Parts: sequence; structure tokens; C-alpha cells
Amino acid sequence: MTRQHGNLPLEGVRVIEFVHMVMGPTCGLILGDLGAEVIKVEPPEGDHTRKLVASGAGFFPTYNRNKKSFAVDLKTRQGREIVLKLIQSADVVTENFRPGAMEKLGFGYQALRKLRPDLIYCSHKGFLAGPYEHRTALDEVVQMMGGLAYMTGGRERPLRAGASVNDIMGGMFGAIAVVAALYQRKTTGRGQEVKSSLFENNVFLMAQHMMEGLITRKPVMPMPDRVRAWAVYDIFATVDGEQVFVGVVTDTQWKVFCKAFGLRELLADPALATNPQRVEARSRIIPIVAGIFGRLTKPQLMAKCEELGLPFAPIAKPEDLFDDPHLNASGGMDAITLLDGTRTRIPLLPLEMDGRRLGARLDIPLAGEHTRELLAGLGYGEREIDELTSVGIVFASGSRR
Repeated sequence: MTRQHGNLPLEGVRVIEFVHMVMGPTCGLILGDLGAEVIKVEPPEGDHTRKLVASGAGFFPTYNRNKKSFAVDLKTRQGREIVLKLIQSADVVTENFRPGAMEKLGFGYQALRKLRPDLIYCSHKGFLAGPYEHRTALDEVVQMMGGLAYMTGGRERPLRAGASVNDIMGGMFGAIAVVAALYQRKTTGRGQEVKSSLFENNVFLMAQHMMEGLITRKPVMPMPDRVRAWAVYDIFATVDGEQVFVGVVTDTQWKVFCKAFGLRELLADPALATNPQRVEARSRIIPIVAGIFGRLTKPQLMAKCEELGLPFAPIAKPEDLFDDPHLNASGGMDAITLLDGTRTRIPLLPLEMDGRRLGARLDIPLAGEHTRELLAGLGYGEREIDELTSVGIVFASGSRR
């Protein structure tokens, strides 16, 4: 699989981002992978996300490739003036700080549109306009109030999903809105403010379940409690102590499955002729299937399912994905350098363009790694840059910290 570097769709677009954590950085990651020049404005000590540990340790390295770091003290008048010059050169500004924070700095949309009327301004918030808009939100908060935790964990113990789904998708929708606004600007010449949010994103995820309840006129059952849509759609134990998910989801697959595993008695039973009948008979079918699968090893069961064209999956842990043969053979991973100097690989955007994957053109930046380059691009001379650095207005990184 070839990497796409030259002739990227957003080449020539400059994005200035004031972001941290996951939602805002995801938007910039997508725009950067698509070819935009993304400039991450950080405080002199660096985005605090760089220093997160435990479950937050993966945030910064995952969402900050293909970006340049500009480290500046926004608490100073001169620092803010420099950033305003940088914004004048930009097509897009993105932010995901609490409501009102950008306005206090003088970087709210109403202020910046006077500076550059064709600016696209993307805000990532907890909530869109309405009674909740000033609340503080987290992915976990909106999962609880938006039905996802209920659907994942069940009635007795709601459980958040095992990834930052709303943060990541919120960043995705922010990037979609930015691209749409850039396209519209070609005909109108005008910029605009676009917004993406955690709560409304979560509700979008729940739409199918909302409609399910409306159409069936029954309470929506959470995943742990719901009746499977197919008779064989489960995780099965194998003889070597492993687990494999297997699904049999069409009448054709049912026939193939029964013949391959010697279940001719089930195949010939008229009481199991249709999927609804088989779902009703799950208590009869599953013990038989589990007994057969329990005599096979994990590789044997997976090989048989692949041969038959049945849906199947090993139960993988995140660390297993580094060695996934498909990801590695198809170019789904690219090399990056962690902030401590460790070289590793990271998943790329899950898309191809003209048969090519969008790779990592720029490594994860050090805090202030591109400060000098960007100041020079704004017309500052070496002596001015040295002075700004010496008094702490800007920070220019020389080595990994």
C-alpha cells in the first residue's frame, strides 16, 4: 500500500488549533492527515495532555501527528499579538476549551471574523446551543445522559464504551464541518463558525435505538439483555482456552454451517427453517454448537469459518493490534516517535484515497518545535526571535524533553 504525501486534498490550507485532550486534537489530526498545515498553539510548558498518565497516556501521541507546535505565552499582550498575526495567515481556527475561554483571550469568533472575514472557526463543545450549553461535559458524562452507557452495560450497571467514542466522533464531525465550510467559501467568499459537540454526537449514535423503540413499541433492551437477532451470534470457548466470536446471519450461511459441522439433523428440522424460528430455539441450538466448537482449537475454528465465509473474530486486546497481519500488510500503521524517543507504529485514518493511505508526514511535535520556523514565516528576524525567547514570550524547543 502506497503512502500519500504529495498532492493531498487540503494542501495549502492553514489551520491554527487551540486544543487539548481528544476531541479538538482529533479534528486537527484528520485535517492534517488530509494535507492541511496544522499549527498547534501551546503554552510554553506544552499542552498539559502531553503529561497525562494511566488511561490518558495515549492521548497525545495518538492525535498529534502531522502538526507543528508553536509555544507562546498567551497571558502576555505581546504573545497574543503574535498569535493574531498567525491567525491572519490562516484559513481555519479550531478550539475545544470551555465556553468563554477563547473570548477572554480575544480569540472568539466575533473578534476574529473582523480580522479575517473569510475565516472558518470550528468550536468543539460539550453541548450545542440550548439549556445545557454552559455545562461541563466529558465523554463519560454524555454517555451516561445520552443512553450509550445504558446500552453498553445494561440496566443494573451502566458502563461507558471502551473508547472515547464521542470525543473522537465529535472531532470527526468538526473536521467534516470545516471541509464543508471551506468548500462553501469557494462560492460565497465568506467564512463562518461551525460547531461540533459531545452530547449531540452521542444522541446521533443512539438514533437507531430511539427508532427501534418507536417502531417496535417496546422498551429498548441494552446489549447485555437483548435477544440476539440470529440464533448463532455469540462468543464461544475453544479447547485451548481461547475465545472466538462466530455469527451465522443468513439462511444460506445456516445451511453451509450445518453441513460443514455435521448438523444435518438441525438442517432437516422444519421447526428451524427460518431465522425467527431458530432465534426462538437458541436454548436448544447454542449448547450443541458450543460443544462442537469446544473440541476445536482457536486456529482450527477460525480457519474453518474463513473457509466457509462465516463471520468470525478472535477476541483481541489493544496491544495485540501491533502484530495484526492485515494492518501491517495493508499499510494501516505508520511509524512515529514518542516524546521519550521511542519509535513505534500507530494506526492511520481508516480510509484510502485513490488507492493510497494517508500517512504521517510530520512526527509528533515537541512543544515549541516549530516556533522559530513559524515566526520567521511571519517576518520576524533571528534577533527578534531570540529576544522573544529570552523573555519567555515564546518557547522554541531544541530537543525532546
